[in-house]
Amino acid sequence: MQNKIAIVYDFDGTLTPKTMQEYTIIPKLGIKSKSFWSSIKKESISTGGELMMVYMRHLLDEAKKRNIKISKNIFHKMGKDIVYYNGVGKWFSNINKYVGSLSKNIQISHYIISAGHLEILDGISIKKYVKRIFASEYFYDNKGYAIFPKTVVTDTTKTQYLFRINKGKENTSESINTHMPENKRPIPFHNMIYIGDGMTDVPSMALIKKEGGHSIAVFQKSQKKQLKTCKQLLNAKRVDFIAQANYTKESELFKRTCLLLGYIVSKIKYNFELEKCRKTKG
Repeated sequence: MQNKIAIVYDFDGTLTPKTMQEYTIIPKLGIKSKSFWSSIKKESISTGGELMMVYMRHLLDEAKKRNIKISKNIFHKMGKDIVYYNGVGKWFSNINKYVGSLSKNIQISHYIISAGHLEILDGISIKKYVKRIFASEYFYDNKGYAIFPKTVVTDTTKTQYLFRINKGKENTSESINTHMPENKRPIPFHNMIYIGDGMTDVPSMALIKKEGGHSIAVFQKSQKKQLKTCKQLLNAKRVDFIAQANYTKESELFKRTCLLLGYIVSKIKYNFELEKCRKTKG
């Protein structure tokens, strides 16, 4: 019985108004955010380098200039400084309670897939609600200091982690290339909901939608450009719904997420009853 549901979240701009770097490492290093990101984008365009890879290297260069050594522990402590959208702190337990009210036999798990720092995300206040976080990561020397990027998560590589969730192979050392029959996968794509905020989420949204799953695009009320992007995603049928990034129980986002969850739960119950009927031959 495929009775597991997953809600997968992007992080920056989805659960938070700003990127995690804006709350943590950028102010710690005293970097001017606008010029810093501008130089990264410029190099990425001129060299064809992957944006996140360029960023992670630039960050170490900036730290070296200031004679600051970045450790995993420093990153971890920064996680507590992140500010979330209204309602995020109670969102996960509210969603879990809602699914529990629909069925006691259906499990729901929450995942984060982010291009940002795994080390920072390991220290966030909401980590206790999240089953697994996939994100970019540094390699550390024998003294515990970051020296170069080890894992880089990009717009397209995010889809790898969706397959990991789908196949139950969440340890990144496990291969996901071996064929696994659809009915043997712990969390089928049609039992997934992806929540993101923009064009960087398109590969993940497209994959899940193509496989029968669901997606929602969120936006800040004050950000007209972000709202425009969300409307484009809706018109292109990349998402089922768009909603303001308000995670309270009274919000449109909560109601629409619950609507999708109710639909998924109904399908799970239907498939269970159908199989039961077939086994007993009516």
